[in-house]
Amino acid sequence: MDPLAFMAGAAAAAGACAALPLYVRARRAERLAARLGAELEIERHAASHDPLTGLPNRRAFYQRGTELVADRARHPLVAVVLDVDGFKQINDVFGHSAGDEVLVTTARRLHAYADGGLVARLGGDEFAGLLPGRSGSTQEQADRLAEALAAPMRLAGQVVTVSVSVGLVPVEPDAHLADAVHRADAAMYRSKGTRRRPHAAAAPPLTVHAAARLGDHQHLVHTTLRLGKPRDTTSPRPSTAT
Repeated sequence: MDPLAFMAGAAAAAGACAALPLYVRARRAERLAARLGAELEIERHAASHDPLTGLPNRRAFYQRGTELVADRARHPLVAVVLDVDGFKQINDVFGHSAGDEVLVTTARRLHAYADGGLVARLGGDEFAGLLPGRSGSTQEQADRLAEALAAPMRLAGQVVTVSVSVGLVPVEPDAHLADAVHRADAAMYRSKGTRRRPHAAAAPPLTVHAAARLGDHQHLVHTTLRLGKPRDTTSPRPSTAT
């Protein structure tokens, strides 16, 4: 064998043996970096999303919502604040697991209705959204939202209707998000105290305790809806941040 060829082969083999540990360490470093990146993404998601419903939390809503309001191409927009009617009674009668299911179902329906808009869980049973304007009047849009959220659901082995109180206001391109949410919240809070629609007396929230059955359908509470006025200065109820 040619000595030079032998030496060249030996050198190549030695180089390959030396490079192998480096390759293995590089691959390990790549896997470690990928794992750390995935863990960081999970932590970021957890910091900005509600763990129960998976929706953005209050902080994420205001961060993203401010950018959304400032983007004139996304207008017209409406701000929505809503909460679940009789939620305490739901927890008392059916248990907290059932209450959680109501929140998850409400969140899923709100997200589906938003169709690309921003929705979030502000805390407790309170939700908010920045939704694109749709066809029809503001009243008609709000009615469709309330109807979508109040569809019957199965809860603790029964089919029930859980309604929401909704505050909805238009959002101008130069508006402050906090002001829009303030007005929507005030409108929603007013709706809690103005249950004067003729059918409301047929199923006040306290009938939840009686758990009266109408066939397989138990109606817990009715939808209450009021539209906010852009310049309303009524103070909203205090809310608890997540």
